[in-house]
Amino acid sequence: MALHLNKDTVYRAAKARDKEYFINDGGGLYLVVGKNGTKIWKFIYSFEGKRKKLSFGVYPDTTLENARRKAEDARNSLANGTDPSETRKQARAEATQAAENKSRVTAGLPIANSFEDITRQWLESTAHTVRDLTHHKKNRRFELYVFPEIGQIPIGDVKSPDIFAVIRPLIIKKQLETAHRVRANISAAFAYAIAHGFTGYDPAQAVGAQIPAQKVKHNAAVTEPKQVGQLLRDIGQYQGTFIVQCALRLSPYLFQRPGEIRQMEWKDIDMAAKEWRYFVTKTETQHIVPLSAQVIEILEAIKPLTGVGRYVFPSSRGDGRPMSDGTIRTALKTLGYERDEMSAHGFRTTASTLLNEQGWSPDAIERQLCHMPKDQVRAAYNRAQYLDERRRMMQAWADYLDALKNGAQVIQFPRQA
Repeated sequence: MALHLNKDTVYRAAKARDKEYFINDGGGLYLVVGKNGTKIWKFIYSFEGKRKKLSFGVYPDTTLENARRKAEDARNSLANGTDPSETRKQARAEATQAAENKSRVTAGLPIANSFEDITRQWLESTAHTVRDLTHHKKNRRFELYVFPEIGQIPIGDVKSPDIFAVIRPLIIKKQLETAHRVRANISAAFAYAIAHGFTGYDPAQAVGAQIPAQKVKHNAAVTEPKQVGQLLRDIGQYQGTFIVQCALRLSPYLFQRPGEIRQMEWKDIDMAAKEWRYFVTKTETQHIVPLSAQVIEILEAIKPLTGVGRYVFPSSRGDGRPMSDGTIRTALKTLGYERDEMSAHGFRTTASTLLNEQGWSPDAIERQLCHMPKDQVRAAYNRAQYLDERRRMMQAWADYLDALKNGAQVIQFPRQA
């Protein structure tokens, strides 16, 4: 194949004619001289039986040397079985994508079609199907554990070893429940990506078998009456802030979930009716908690301090948020109760165990714990079920705890009709 047939002076001297004409430089490279005198480098070739043209720019802005180099690159592409026009399109697309990604990064957005970009699309598409708290937790898991490691990788390039590298530190730290949740969330994001054509398979599937099974751990709780009495006396000696003192004293009497107690709002409390009515996000239902005289006394004591605000137990930071979720756990630890001995959630176990032993209706106990039936219609119907019995039970329970605290040898109180 003849190449470099002319010197630059030939192209420089070329003049316009009555019609367009071509000057052959060899190897498919031509300078096309238009009727108006414009000079454009063209590479003419055949690919899969079709004749094609590729422009290399205007002469002399694109020099003879540059045009010949581009022609050589095009011939190499053809030799490798690649259409140089497609190579150019791909290069332009990559340049456009790079510029877009630079702009997205500057704006604080993830790179287009990266794992983070597609995952955030999935999260947004499912936000209306789950509770806000659940949606927030999913986001936080990705932001804490996943995005920093594989967020910027194109989603089609993410492999199983990449995902296992995300999960492995959690396994090492024995955070197995979190590891399983993170892997499941990643797999769900890939299901979305597959359905929308961003990738063809889920590399998180293979990782699941590499995570050890999570052993079920029950919340530690004191259930022997004498030990419960000592716990209550210890709580009475707690020297923390008055707000935390009240929250800690209230927990055994109410035995609701720790998160529900710390987020208790004044608007939900009816002192006259001796009721706390609030929405339980975990079971997505309204719940009624009868308040014993002892609980009312604690609430009346703290109301002058926090009653003008939203929360009964506000954060000590004064930032409008409730008390932090680790406060009661920290208070118990201060009193000498380690996590494997007594937990904040353990007050529920204490109450459930002793109330069942003392003959109270299991249905009333379960309803007080807000263990809701899965049938939502039945759950709504049962909202106030057993309420009269629960009123009696909660006052009797408070009296029983006071007796234990005072050192009485209380075995059980009479079963209520």
